[in-house]
Amino acid sequence: MATLGEIAAVSGARLHGGDPAMIITGVASLDHAGVGQLSFLTHPRYRHFLPLTRAAAVILSPGDLTACSAPALVADNPHIAYARAAALFESVAESRCGLHATAWVHPTAQIAADAWIGPHCVVEAGAIIEAGVSVGPHCVIGEQAIVGEASRLVARVTVCRRVRLGRRALVHPGAVIGSDGFGLALAQDGRWLKVPQLGSVWVGDDVEIGANTTIDRGALEDTVIEDGVKLDNQIQVAHNVHIGAHSALAGCVGIAGSARIGRHCMLGGGVGVAGHLTIADRVQVTGMSLVAQSITQSGVYSSGLAVEPNRLWNKISARLRRLDELFRRLTALEKTIKRQDGSV
Repeated sequence: MATLGEIAAVSGARLHGGDPAMIITGVASLDHAGVGQLSFLTHPRYRHFLPLTRAAAVILSPGDLTACSAPALVADNPHIAYARAAALFESVAESRCGLHATAWVHPTAQIAADAWIGPHCVVEAGAIIEAGVSVGPHCVIGEQAIVGEASRLVARVTVCRRVRLGRRALVHPGAVIGSDGFGLALAQDGRWLKVPQLGSVWVGDDVEIGANTTIDRGALEDTVIEDGVKLDNQIQVAHNVHIGAHSALAGCVGIAGSARIGRHCMLGGGVGVAGHLTIADRVQVTGMSLVAQSITQSGVYSSGLAVEPNRLWNKISARLRRLDELFRRLTALEKTIKRQDGSV
């Protein structure tokens, strides 16, 4: 629980109407909020709920204030204000330290006194678990891996050999960091020869890694995830990829080997990035786009076709197949017209 005044102070919003001493017990969406609950408006799609909401207070922008019937917390960026306010209502995991009876820790591993190693975890030779780390159940920390202070591995996380996680990392269930990259050479007899992956993975501070996301170790040098990067669920980061600080990648992004993503970039869901490309700082790529060549300037980039009714898509597809033929006919027609104009 928190008072409206406390929420205003934490979120940086200005309280308009309402009693600063009013107790807020939780958060909810505009159409479902009730007595004692805080709501928010961050997208115009939900503006029609604003006059009817039963929320005790609403976080919103100055432009939406006149349509709000409830007390308001006015902020230039309601999304940021809501994120700060919602943190007041987030349940915090119980702080523990020590080793669970079912955990196995190699004698040469170094575990900080206030770290927690949960049930059925494995910590291998030479690994370092720094102060305040929480390693949830069924995690594996490989040889000589480092987990930076105040990091949290939720459950079933695998940190492979020589991987380095920075401070305050949050790694969700099923993530694998430092598995072998897809390095193969095709021999003359048609068989694939595995190329040893001799690098590792370096992860900076304040990085979040989503559930079932995989980050491959480098072939020679390390795969690098810089400070503040946020990776959603089920992302594939191939070997020797470099992701710049404070970039955010949505679910199912796939990045091929040796690609370099700049700082403050945003990649939408399902974006594919081909190997050995460079994406400049502050680039936004919209969902399901394919980046097949380097992007050298900041901005918003898109590719692909949006979904259409099936009958219309069949027509579009048929016309797409004829594009080359139509282009050739148009080129020939232009040449004929130019010859005729020249003969007049």
